[in-house]
Amino acid sequence: MSIIDWKSGGRERSWRALTENTHWDIVIAGGGVTGAGVAREAARRGLRVLLVDRQDFSWGTSSRSSKMVHGGLRYIAQGDVRTTLHSVKERERLMQEAPGLVDLMPYMMPHYEGRFPGRFAFGMLLKVYDLLARRKYHTFHGAAAIRERYPFINPEGLAGASEFADAVTDDSRLVMRILHEARRDGAEVINYVAVDGTEQNADSVTVTLRDTIGGASCKVSASVLVNATGVWVNELREQLGQSADVRPARGSHIVIPAERLPVDVSFTILHPEDQRPIFVYPWEGRTVIGTTDLDHPKPDNGEVGITRREMDYLLALAAFQFPAAGIQEQDVISSWAGVRPLVASGAKNSSKESRDHTVWKDGRVVSVSGGKLTTFRLIALDVLKEARDELPEYDVDKKAPVFSKTETSVASLAGEEMAHRLAGFYGQDAAEIIRTAKAHGGAADLQCIPGTHACWAELRWQAASEAVVHLDDLLLRRNRLGLLLKNGGLDLLPELKERLQPMLGWSDEHWAAEVERYRRLWTQYYSLPSAQSEQAANLSEAEIA
Repeated sequence: MSIIDWKSGGRERSWRALTENTHWDIVIAGGGVTGAGVAREAARRGLRVLLVDRQDFSWGTSSRSSKMVHGGLRYIAQGDVRTTLHSVKERERLMQEAPGLVDLMPYMMPHYEGRFPGRFAFGMLLKVYDLLARRKYHTFHGAAAIRERYPFINPEGLAGASEFADAVTDDSRLVMRILHEARRDGAEVINYVAVDGTEQNADSVTVTLRDTIGGASCKVSASVLVNATGVWVNELREQLGQSADVRPARGSHIVIPAERLPVDVSFTILHPEDQRPIFVYPWEGRTVIGTTDLDHPKPDNGEVGITRREMDYLLALAAFQFPAAGIQEQDVISSWAGVRPLVASGAKNSSKESRDHTVWKDGRVVSVSGGKLTTFRLIALDVLKEARDELPEYDVDKKAPVFSKTETSVASLAGEEMAHRLAGFYGQDAAEIIRTAKAHGGAADLQCIPGTHACWAELRWQAASEAVVHLDDLLLRRNRLGLLLKNGGLDLLPELKERLQPMLGWSDEHWAAEVERYRRLWTQYYSLPSAQSEQAANLSEAEIA
């Protein structure tokens, strides 16, 4: 079990514990899904593991994806069956191991007369997709059935729709659950700690760490440093005289009320401007439209947000495919934008680049970038394989589950839907969350907060037990109130303060400062396009690709 304290008020003790344990088998820079996966696989092997992130866990790409755990259907069409096979197997594995966190989601591809893709060619593709999954998911629905089921769909020339399946998750909660599993196996994990420098010798690598909250620095040694910083991978590699050709690509999404565009499947729509596939799908009680795919400037350590061009692009898609719904900008509850690390191959635009990952070894520094959310476990295994010669001997079952089993009593402690969610999101901690809620808040604390699928019981536990440093850690990543509620959940401030301030241990002055920070952050980067988001994107006049 990790000794670094994630409880409220434990940060000073955590930093002291970190500085007192100065040699590690592996130090991991980066607390996204890739770094978390490496920590999980390394800790289960009995290695001494330290993971740090200069921001919050999953702060970068891993909280800003499309939330889809998919097999990569388009890779089959490109002839890359191997990537699809690996992704489909991992998708099926995750649904089996973590129901409630990774769940099946139906997808729907409408077909129109004289328009790509046609029913039969697409159907052949789906047959191969199902064959790789060893399960039949796809079926075809006639035009009349689709019009009756989705009366707001564009009916002109509609020939029917193909239904198939992939999976959906909460990407940030996926990262947190992986980190909890790693900590149970002894990994030490701390946020807001940066890797400022490295120095290698024949026996180890010295890593300079800096607490970005308090400003203190220390040095630790490791047998291996894993650079899992994604789009920022070159910041450490360049210190070693190396660099990777990483192509930053920004993807943005908008969130609208489900009642304005009620969908129970993920529609896959080819945008009329450029024929890129865009998804319109249900998530956490809302409807999401995304994603764009644009080249992005070399990112700094700051936020990114949606731009006016992207907002118009996504709204144009909604107007084209669902004209009767009449979706307008005023319907948008929130937005999010993230920058994906694509390993460049020279493709004309970012949407054509491979989503596969690449691993580089520079002495005792192993760097990794690219890859998909779905295949985080396989990426972690590739990293450990590359680092094996520098590590102590170990032996482990590569087929062992990523996630430990949830306590069976959870199903009897709460309603079926909430128990399913809590078991998936929190694993072995779910029973404690439910019991604490019943002991202190009553059954009402296990009811959904209006407009979300979250309950107050999980928010209280997150505030007390998940290394929350800033209010945005809580409202944008530990839970998603900031994306699901109007005004980023600020209308709930009195109740948020009453319920969560004691869990966080913040004074009134501290609470007020965090509210102001969060209000500014949400307005500039998670709402409608702003001057700040335009500046961060530095968008050129090139067409959206």
